[in-house]
Amino acid sequence: MRKIIIPTDFSENAMNAIQFAVELFKYERSEFLLVHAYADEVYDHDTLVSREVFGKLKASVLKYSDTELENILDQIQKISPNPKHQYKKLSAFGTLVDEINDLVDLENIDIVVMGTRGKTDDRTLTFGSNTLQVLKYIKCPVLAIPATCRYKQPTHILFPTDYRFPYKRRELKLVNTMAQSFRSTITTMYLSNFTTLSIRQEDNKAFLTACLPDATLAFKTLSANDLTTAINEYVLNHSIDMLVMINSRHSYVENMLYQSTIDKIGLHITIPFLILQNLNR
Repeated sequence: MRKIIIPTDFSENAMNAIQFAVELFKYERSEFLLVHAYADEVYDHDTLVSREVFGKLKASVLKYSDTELENILDQIQKISPNPKHQYKKLSAFGTLVDEINDLVDLENIDIVVMGTRGKTDDRTLTFGSNTLQVLKYIKCPVLAIPATCRYKQPTHILFPTDYRFPYKRRELKLVNTMAQSFRSTITTMYLSNFTTLSIRQEDNKAFLTACLPDATLAFKTLSANDLTTAINEYVLNHSIDMLVMINSRHSYVENMLYQSTIDKIGLHITIPFLILQNLNR
């Protein structure tokens, strides 16, 4: 059974991500865990002046969270009553990253799905602060859904890679199952002025191919100098439905996330963005 965490701050962006996830995994037996982490709401509240007030506020926020999660579950059942899907809800007094990582280990989670921005919805930013933290530190794949993105079957997937880093079999299996469900074509994009791969790159490419047996694979080598420009242009010109990248040590994604340069480098993410974490779980 596929196990999926969906964090929510009860915003429209979060609800959009929930609806997207329910549709994306409609063919799979899946368990969705809706999570609201509310510690910051309590600690940052203006009326927090004593331990007594703290306790009352904590109880009030918990009650509100449980009620809102129950409302979301009711909406999902009305929108997409799928017998293959099970739902759980969790109001957690903790930080979002810590709570999700604990659940990833405890529940053996396959993927986290969330909006690129939350309740504040600062449209000058590609990712909101919570999403950026999740992308950086969560130890399993994270699928970020832009606010303006409505569900579309991911039949064309772009996978930029330089074949330098080894892949995780479990994470590629997730991509392969998705490709099988939607008969997807996965295009790998490799930027290089050389046509020959190193032995390490050849081995990683062979492993990638072996782990994606149910996808139609297309291997593209481009001589462009800038990966960001190449991604933006390819997405725009080839009707790409999803972008997949690997977060690993010294990778393009790590540099982008840890330097907080997503907007500075100009990567215009208007489609679902799946980051595979090549990190130890």
